Amino acid sequence: MIQTVVAVVVAYLLGAVPVGLLVARSRGVNIRTVGSGNSGATNVQRTLGWGPGLAVAVFDILKGALAVWVARRLHLGDPAAALCGLAAVMGHNYSAFMGFRGGKGVATSFGVLLMISPLSAGAGFVVGLVTILLTRYVSAGSMIGALTVLVSALLLGRPWWETLILALLTALVFWQHRENMKRLQSGNESRLGQKVAVQNVPKPAR
Repeated sequence: MIQTVVAVVVAYLLGAVPVGLLVARSRGVNIRTVGSGNSGATNVQRTLGWGPGLAVAVFDILKGALAVWVARRLHLGDPAAALCGLAAVMGHNYSAFMGFRGGKGVATSFGVLLMISPLSAGAGFVVGLVTILLTRYVSAGSMIGALTVLVSALLLGRPWWETLILALLTALVFWQHRENMKRLQSGNESRLGQKVAVQNVPKPAR
């Protein structure tokens, strides 16, 4: 039990590593003051371009996958490993290193899904990607992809603990996109590839 609690805390801290913030800062940009203010890959892409955005996405995916992998290496069991994956997503969304702010958790959730439910992850990825390509709304693709993951798990008859974790991850995606849903309804949502104004990080006085 103690080992599981420690693993969950470590998974949260792993997920909380603000990769997007660090990448943007290396380019002289404070990602918290541009676009949505989130440190996720989408905001980084809109601010700094495809290269940094994809780099952040890969690292965010790895955070989720690594949290599950480490738990399995510790022989904690699949339910505990999935819980560690959820903790990593919570860390990404509410990072202790960023004043409990962060990203929307889509990439990190995908990394978790690849480890605990690859078939559902694949279904969600395909449907989400098609939605993004058709609409150019990353938020719409993220939410529809997340919902597809949950529906596919129910159709496949996955274990109750896995379905519960997937339901929580799906709920988190929708919660983190609540402002996007309002913008989608009003027609003000940013589209894929749309740039945002950049504010540089102030240099320290000499």
